[in-house]
Parts: sequence; structure tokens; C-alpha cells
Amino acid sequence: MIDPNGRVMMVSGANRGIGAALAERFHSDGWALSLGARNREELEESVTRWGDDNVRCYHYDALNSSTADAWVEETLSDFGRIDGLTNNAGVGHMESLSDLSEEILDEMWSVNVKGPLRLIQRTLPHLASCGEGRIVNVVSLSGKRVKGTFAPGYAMSKHALLALHHAVRHATFEHGIRVTAICPGYVETDMTASFGVDPSIMIQAADLAETVATIVRLPNTATVAEILMTCEPEVLG
Repeated sequence: MIDPNGRVMMVSGANRGIGAALAERFHSDGWALSLGARNREELEESVTRWGDDNVRCYHYDALNSSTADAWVEETLSDFGRIDGLTNNAGVGHMESLSDLSEEILDEMWSVNVKGPLRLIQRTLPHLASCGEGRIVNVVSLSGKRVKGTFAPGYAMSKHALLALHHAVRHATFEHGIRVTAICPGYVETDMTASFGVDPSIMIQAADLAETVATIVRLPNTATVAEILMTCEPEVLG
């Protein structure tokens, strides 16, 4: 297993939900963390309970490409290296097919697909140089299947993210970079609070984070391409 101590992991959308759980779990394993979120003040507040000198918070807005450049540059300036990237920042609009507008779709495409692409492109040289770079793409089961009439625009963007994931996985393998997609069903977060699903049966963000933390420590000879995690029976084929 890889020793995370001395290694640097970037995590987008780390201020709440899955991103916050991932950040805290990575930190407990010994990763130094470069955390990015649209609201830097909220992000800094979210890490006050467990953060230390190995945790830095930065402004990152997936709708603004210049913030991706600045975040990567600031991370390199402060830490001197980048060993991992977790693309967690995302947006979900639940409009039906008839109500789905191009404006809504454009926002989800920008945040859920173009945002991860930018960060991957900007970090690839650094992930390759360490020989054991890691990329985690937080997708969704909506990237694996369309669940009836539920949120077709969101599913479109997440299917596109999964396609990007596999393209990156193949393109970077020879450089020692291992890329994993996490595709969870309902996770108990503020995003799912309005879905009308019993929170007691949802995946806990800490359990998801435990799984991811194990995967990024696996050696290059034991890569995991996708993880599908669900709290209910699913038809995924």
C-alpha cells in the first residue's frame, strides 16, 4: 500500500457533503490537502475541527477557468508537488425533460464535465512525475444508468464525466497514474435532502470516503476503474 505521508491531494468541492468527508478521511491517513471550493470562507470553517498546517484552502469555481489555473499554481507554490486529484465539485438540477433548458444544461456541463477536464489537464504533468499519481472522479450512479424520468440533464452530464474518466484512465496508465470513478447512489447529504428518500437507508458519506481512501493507497498493480455503491437494488446492466 502507498504511504500518503508527504503526498499532496487536491480535492474540489471539499466544503460539505462527500467532498468534506473525503477531505477529512484523506487527512487522517496522512495526506497533505489542497482544498478548493467556490466559497473559501465556508471551506475554511468546515476544516476548523480537524485541519492543521498540512491543510490549505483555496478559491476554486468550476465556472471560471482562471480559478483552476490559480489553484494549481498556488498548490505547487505552497506544497511543491501534486500527487492526487479528487474531482468532487458538481451541480445537480432535477428538472424534468420538458423543463430542461439549455441554460441549466450548460451549467451542469461546465461544472460536471469541463471543470474536471480542466483540472486533470493542468495537474497531469505533476501526477505523472511522481510515478504513482491518483485521480478520483466522483461521478454518480446517474453516470451508469438513467433512473426512469429522474433528472435527465444531470444524467447526461454524469454520463459525459464517466466517458472523460475512462479516456483519462487509458491515456495516463503508462505514466503510473491510476484513475478511479466513484459512482454512488443516494448519499445522505444536503443535496439529497429534498429527494424524498428516507435518510436512514442512504449511503453515509464517511463510508464512501473510507472506500475511496483505501483505493488511492493501492499500488499501481491493483487499480480499480469504477466503484458502484448503492443503498437499494439497482438495474445497472
